Amino acid sequence: MSARSAVLATAALCALAATAAGASDLDARLAAANLKRGQLLYMVCKACHDVEAGLPHKVGPNLHGMFGRKAGAAEGFRYTDALAKSGIVWTPETMDAWLKQPGALVPGNGMAFAGVANDDDRASLIAWLMANSGAN
Repeated sequence: MSARSAVLATAALCALAATAAGASDLDARLAAANLKRGQLLYMVCKACHDVEAGLPHKVGPNLHGMFGRKAGAAEGFRYTDALAKSGIVWTPETMDAWLKQPGALVPGNGMAFAGVANDDDRASLIAWLMANSGAN
């Protein structure tokens, strides 16, 4: 194995370990999430989004059934090209990155929201969304 191959292999293993550590960190935060706090945080989201099935889209799409769905794919809502072409599938991990800083995850996404900086608040909001948006 060449020195270059060894460096690339080490970098790949480090990236994989970092991803796994990030996922386990989110899993721990979700397990400790405060659903009442998540509901309170959702009040900011509610200005533009609903989570109940059958309610119409608002300024933003209805979030019912979003987990497991491709970003930019809720029927009847017009998305920016940036989000529709992002290739993102909504999971707790992608939602965590989105809620942290939507513009960093998908530049040009069109959502006027700065993000939720606090890791525990994001986990509480994600847990509440999972419990209230028809997630399996």
